[in-house]
Amino acid sequence: MPTRRILAVFLSFLFAALPAVAQQARQELLVYCGITMIRPMAEIAQLFEKRENVKVILAQGGSEDLYQSARKSGGDLYLPGEPSYRERHLKEGLLGDYVTVGYNQMALMVQKGNPKKVRPDPRELLRRDLVVILGNAESGSVGNESKDILDGLGIYPKVIKAAAFLAPDSRSLAGAMRRKEADLTMNWRAAGFAPDNQAVLDMIDLDPKLARPQALLLNLLTVSRNTDLARRFMALAEGGEGQAIFRKHGFLDNRYRP
Repeated sequence: MPTRRILAVFLSFLFAALPAVAQQARQELLVYCGITMIRPMAEIAQLFEKRENVKVILAQGGSEDLYQSARKSGGDLYLPGEPSYRERHLKEGLLGDYVTVGYNQMALMVQKGNPKKVRPDPRELLRRDLVVILGNAESGSVGNESKDILDGLGIYPKVIKAAAFLAPDSRSLAGAMRRKEADLTMNWRAAGFAPDNQAVLDMIDLDPKLARPQALLLNLLTVSRNTDLARRFMALAEGGEGQAIFRKHGFLDNRYRP
């Protein structure tokens, strides 16, 4: 084969392989995100991918389950549903710097139009004429926060005993409500802003003195291999563009002061 032809064939293979090589060279960020925050975080991730030419992988689930996954598998960022997860695990050394990207608050979730006339009081969870479900305090932030609120009222054991079943996270609670498996639950207020929930479910706001807004802390993992990139993602999430996205999805922005 003539030398020029060999060179032409080699170059054609090289140029054909360039897109694949470029794709492989793209940096990746692994972000552990509590389920309730997945919609705003996915929107921010898309924006970040376009600007930085990177791939953002969102692992979603219950906050405690996500932390344990981060411990075993590593990653870059961790966003639990409430600050107690940082407080609980900080001494283990996995959680580094953080930024506040907003606040979420618990509310009562009922069927559309509130046909059972549920009042804005967590004690309604003890009504015998209602089918009640609750989040599991061992797996996710929604159950953990529900327990804190109900413990403050001294009724958590009674509610657990009366509940039809426990669900692992906010998505599971909303799904059961959409299927009309229950009349009432406690869920993160922002869950009611999801289009599939908004059409068939209503949120009943609770007194902030009782259901205090909880800070959403985006934590940098100390094992991150992409620290600079992760910090740029943090800056986007806590900045003006990121905060507008969080507000759109039903969260209080980080200007809120308890």
